Amino acid sequence: MLDKLGIDPPSLVAFLINFFLLLGVLTLVLYKPVTRMLDQRAAKIKEGLEEAERMRAEAVRAEEVVKAEIEAGRKQGQAIVAQAQQTAERVKEEARAAARQEAESLIARARTEIDREREESFNQLRQEFADLAIAAAEKVIGQAVDKQAHQRLIDEVLEKGLSSNKN
Repeated sequence: MLDKLGIDPPSLVAFLINFFLLLGVLTLVLYKPVTRMLDQRAAKIKEGLEEAERMRAEAVRAEEVVKAEIEAGRKQGQAIVAQAQQTAERVKEEARAAARQEAESLIARARTEIDREREESFNQLRQEFADLAIAAAEKVIGQAVDKQAHQRLIDEVLEKGLSSNKN
């Protein structure tokens, strides 16, 4: 029956044996190494993808850290500027207070000096007036008057006149 189809059974058996032998040899020699190589390549690709994902996550974390450091630096800079402004304001106020105190001191010294000079001028004027009064009295009386007694009299009159003017 196989002869009628043009198939030689011993050749068919030989072909089948050769085919399975070749299939076994190819499986041992090519299929397992090729699949092993493909598995290794798939593992490397998977490992590369995992590494890329890890690097991306690390880059995101690093970016967040940098942003946080920048924000902290900005806040620190603002704090430094605020502190500098407060220090400048304090120094300015201290300078104003010192200038005000110096001005008040100068005014007080000037007033004291003016009072002293006024008192000196008043005393000098009093002395000149007393000298003129004595000279005038000597001319009127025509004789020498005791200068000390006359001076006391003039001083008393002036004191009474000044105290009544002050009140």
